[in-house]
Amino acid sequence: MSSLDLLLATTAVGGLATFNIHSGFNEALLRGYRLGFLSDQEYHHIQQCENLEDVKLNLQETDYGNFLQNETKISPSTVREKCLDKLVSEFEYLRANADQPLAQFLDFITYDYMIDNVMLILKATLSNPNVTVSSLIEQAHPLGRFKASTLKSIVAFENSPNGYSELYQSVLIDTPIGKYFHEVIKESLSESSANGNS
Repeated sequence: MSSLDLLLATTAVGGLATFNIHSGFNEALLRGYRLGFLSDQEYHHIQQCENLEDVKLNLQETDYGNFLQNETKISPSTVREKCLDKLVSEFEYLRANADQPLAQFLDFITYDYMIDNVMLILKATLSNPNVTVSSLIEQAHPLGRFKASTLKSIVAFENSPNGYSELYQSVLIDTPIGKYFHEVIKESLSESSANGNS
């Protein structure tokens, strides 16, 4: 292999010479996140803890050490909330620095949470029309959160096949998950028209 062939092979798109331009930082970031996982030994120590204060002390020696330092009263829900906040901030940082196709892949991950949040809102408003938007925002998963105005629009929909259609046409169509709801709404409208004709 001549030196020219070697040069061409290493400078081709996706070759070794261009890999770090697009993916190097994110790979290093993910390797750092992976090193932050609890080891078997650290996890074993946490399992042996008798109370949450002991858990906090054991976590201080890991990458999770700082996320509970400002908490005076610790509960299981506080630990869960802080872990989730850490996950979301790391995910959003990774997403902000991602090039395509990694950025699109990370967006697809959030779509699942967005769909779950829409379903949470729809179910909550169907069972309790007086539910507040703030209580729904607290229950929504942070990776699938919408803007507050979008949430208010979803909560205000009318519970009927036409209401679902209007919800899709006025709110959901402008969200990344709108195309996934299109088929569901078409099926809902066709079922309601079939039930109305029989």
